[in-house]
Amino acid sequence: MSEASQAAATIRVVIVDDHQIFRTGLRAELGAEIEVVGEAATVDEAVALIPGLAPDVVLLDVHLPGGSGGGGAEVLQRLAGVTGETRFLALSVSDAADDVVSVIRAGARGYLTKTASGAEVTAAALRVRGGDAVFSPRLAGFVLDAFGTGLGETAAADDELDRLTAREQEVMRMIARGYAYKEVAAELFLSVKTVETHVSSVLRKLQLSNRHELTAWALSKRLL
Repeated sequence: MSEASQAAATIRVVIVDDHQIFRTGLRAELGAEIEVVGEAATVDEAVALIPGLAPDVVLLDVHLPGGSGGGGAEVLQRLAGVTGETRFLALSVSDAADDVVSVIRAGARGYLTKTASGAEVTAAALRVRGGDAVFSPRLAGFVLDAFGTGLGETAAADDELDRLTAREQEVMRMIARGYAYKEVAAELFLSVKTVETHVSSVLRKLQLSNRHELTAWALSKRLL
C-alpha cells in the first residue's frame, strides 16, 4: 500500500477513559488502521479536547468522573452540534440496559463491552466511521427495545419485512440482536445449518451483505 493509500485508510481516534492502564493497553492493541491522536480521563477533559482535535472516532467510556456526573452521555450532550463528522463508540465494562440506552440516546453510534479484543475494537471503529451502528452481542436488543416500542405494526407493514417468511423474521430479529448462530439454533430448535440458510436468505432478500448491515437495517426500521 502506498503512503497516500495508507493515510486514507487510517482513522484518527481519541480514547476517553479514566484508567490510564486501560488507555495504554488499548492503544497498544489497536490495529495499524488506527492513529490515536489524544486521550482524556474525565468529562471535562474530553469536552475540552475533542473539538480541537476533530477525530474521526472517539472511544468513549460510559462511566467517567467530572462534569455533572453524567459520564459518557454528558460528554455527548455537551458536544452536541460542535463535533462535526466525529463519531462516538462507547466502550465500557457495563452491559446494563440503562447504560447502553442512555449513551445511544445521547448520540453514540455503537457500544462495545471491554471484553472486546483490540482487533474487534479496531473493526468496530472502522465500521462506525463508515456510518454503521455496532454493538457487542445482545446489546443491540436493548436499543431495539428502547427505540422500537409501539412501532411494531408500522414495521410489519413495511414491504421489505413482508419479503421474509415468519421463520426468517424470527431468525432475523435474533441475529440483529447479536445472538450467535448456535444460540439462535438452540432457541428456535433448529440446526445451525438451517439457521445459516435462513440468514443467507434474509440477507439476499433484503439486499444486505452481512449481519452488521442487518443490525443497522433493523435499527432503522425500529423492529421489536
